[in-house]
Amino acid sequence: MKDLQDSGLPFYTPHTDECTVFKTAHAKGLPLLLKGPTGCGKTRFVEHMAARLGLPLHTVACHDDLSAADLIGRYLLKGGETVWVDGPLTRAVREGGICYLDEVVEARKDVTVVLHPLTDDRRRLVIDRTGEELQAPPSFMLVASYNPGYQTVLKKLKPSTRQRFLSIGFDFPEPGIETQVVAAETGLDTMRAGALVRLAGHVRHLSGMDLEEGVSTRLLIYAGTLIQGGMQVERAIEAAIVEPLSDEPEVQQALRDLAASVYG
Repeated sequence: MKDLQDSGLPFYTPHTDECTVFKTAHAKGLPLLLKGPTGCGKTRFVEHMAARLGLPLHTVACHDDLSAADLIGRYLLKGGETVWVDGPLTRAVREGGICYLDEVVEARKDVTVVLHPLTDDRRRLVIDRTGEELQAPPSFMLVASYNPGYQTVLKKLKPSTRQRFLSIGFDFPEPGIETQVVAAETGLDTMRAGALVRLAGHVRHLSGMDLEEGVSTRLLIYAGTLIQGGMQVERAIEAAIVEPLSDEPEVQQALRDLAASVYG
């Protein structure tokens, strides 16, 4: 895999060898789990690799009420008739594409039971409601992601599920790569993009502050987009970084002080 962005593909700059791991996992029919903080590029990575491999991508944003039926499908009334409608997981198996379960730990427990036969050598999807048993084609791939920092006793990926997947750990890019990403996504020059990245570095190293996570690359791109659109730097940082990260006045002021030190 080339490190430079190819024309027509969603922009992504590799950190290490994650592109090679993904490509090999797909070629060998192995499921893949991406672990890392919010906004560090996991979803963009999957979009990039799906486009690179020429595969349809079915993305599912997992949530508390997501059930196995939401993934597999259900009978619905259409024009006075009851018809079966495939869910995104079933469509991906039938088409031979990628099914990406974003924040899989948020889904209900019955979802992981459905995934198990697709994550071992069976590679099968059983649809009880229709009596079908689908064999996943070689081009099908199951990819899931989650944020280890948000795991709790009630929402935690069980070891028996984790060990069914290959896994790649993600973190925020190192400053040079993150500057390149922010510049490419926003149109800012590298000097202004680099200033945002320096601010992010300071925020991520804050100690004793009421922050669940540091500023994400996504928020830096939001700030850069506002700046490139003509907004004053101070206002862009307030809207894209200070307010999204905390509601506490003391923490917000500390973030403003950090921004002033970078841009002063």
